[in-house]
This record gives sequence, structure tokens and C-alpha cells, in this order.
Amino acid sequence: MTKPTKFPVWRSALFVPANVERFVAKATDRGADALIIDLEDSIPLAQKDAARALVPGIVKRFRDTGRSDVMVRINQPLELAVRDLEAAVIDGVDAIKITKVEGPEHLRLLDEMVTRLEVSRGLPAGKIWFIGLIEAPGPLARAHEIARSTPRLAGISLGAEDYATAIGAKPSEDTMLMPKQQIVQAACAAGILPLGTIGSVADFADLDGYARIVRRSADFGFVGSACIHPSLVPILNAGFSPSSKEIEDAERIVTLDRQAAAEGRGSFAIDGKMIDIPIVQRAEALLARAAAIAARG
Repeated sequence: MTKPTKFPVWRSALFVPANVERFVAKATDRGADALIIDLEDSIPLAQKDAARALVPGIVKRFRDTGRSDVMVRINQPLELAVRDLEAAVIDGVDAIKITKVEGPEHLRLLDEMVTRLEVSRGLPAGKIWFIGLIEAPGPLARAHEIARSTPRLAGISLGAEDYATAIGAKPSEDTMLMPKQQIVQAACAAGILPLGTIGSVADFADLDGYARIVRRSADFGFVGSACIHPSLVPILNAGFSPSSKEIEDAERIVTLDRQAAAEGRGSFAIDGKMIDIPIVQRAEALLARAAAIAARG
């Protein structure tokens, strides 16, 4: 199986219902790092087949008119997922968003299906990423296993609305803090992307409040999130990007670290603060992320 050397930058991923033409028509103008063609919650059951038939044309339009990566969100249960994959595993699709992940076995089964479709359709095996969406307490307890389930898995996220319903809670910032942190821990331990925000994606009326949540989410280690409204895209792009001051500080740390190493020193101080290896590593990671974001254009 082939695999890219690094994951894409997905600060923002905008849901686009496959069956709503006015949303499809404007999607590439929104500035999102990725566009998610939705076959799940936004599509009534009676319209699923019609929505699947639209996927190839939408993918081509997104590729011809925009620079965003293209994802497809599929359904659960399996009988729906199989038909969704038949529509989604095509040239131009970068990732498939797997809803209601039940465990590592679930992702491995879908991985096998996707690999067979890729091979039969002349696509590179393993090129299409998975993003796993955990939406219940049982699967959350297996988050570390899920995060290591397949090399195809690029990131995991928590579905706050469904998870809160499953535990009888409201999807507030406070109630979601602990399970969201579990997602970060599992993703980082497995070396994949922790995606999402602290709280729910359903409320897009309070933009200032949402911006605060995005900044807090970045502080907790999240690197991007899906959203349901285009007004949230610029907030996500800004909140999950290093600021100019952060980049400047990181460049200073890396430069002084090189100087210290040339002088045979393993640590140094900046403005009265001791700088050691973990701080230098964070600075290097920040600069690498800034470069990857700049490369997106």
C-alpha cells in the first residue's frame, strides 16, 4: 500500500450536502481546506441513491473550479456504507469520513473494501485517506485501538451531538472537554491528526464565541475541524494557523538553538526563560506546519 509521507493540512472542512445544488455551486468559493460531500445526515433516506449518483459530477466540479481537497462522508450501517463507497472511491477523492466508528475491526473491514475498489478501478491502493468519527462511549473507550487500526487512517474526531445523546448530556464545552481530550491523546499517541473543536459544531450563530473555542481547541492540540456553515471557515483557518508572532518566536528559538549547538551547549535562555529540547521541537513543528499551510496557497 502506498502512503503519502505526511498528512494534508485540513484546518477547515466544510460539509456540502450532495443534493443541494446552491450549496454545491458556491462550495469552492468558501476557502475551506477541504470540502465534504455529505451522504449522511443531510440526506434523507429516500434520497440516498440519488445523492450517490451526484458524487462523480460534484467531485469533478470541485476539482475543476477549486483548490480544496475533496472528502465524502458515508453512512452507517454497513449496507448503506457499501453503496456509499461504490460512489466515493473514484479519482479526485482525497478522503472518506467514516461515521459512527465501532472499533478497529470496523475500519479494517472498510479499508479492505476500499482497497479492492481502488485496485479494480485502476487507482493507487491506499491513496484515499480515512477520517474516523467516534460517536459513542463504547468506541471512545477503544480510541487508542481505533487510532492504530489501519495506515489509511489520517485522523479521528468525536461527534459531539451523537456522543452527548448517547450519554444523556448536552453537547456543551464543559461536557465535551474530557472526551475531546481523549481524542487528542489517542490521535497523538498513534501519530495521526486530532480533529475537532472543544464543544459542538452545531451552533454557528455566535462567531466570537466560536473563535474563542477554536483558539482553545488549538491550545489543546487539535489541528482542524469540520464545520456546517461557510461563515466558520475563515475562523477555523485563522484559529488553526500559527500567528505571525508565533512564527517569529519559533524562528528565533530554532536559530538560537543552532547557535547553541555549534557552541556545544544543549540549552539556552530567551528573555529569562530556559529553552530546552521539547521547546525547540515544538518550535520546529510549528514552523513545519506554517510551511505546509503556506504551500496550500
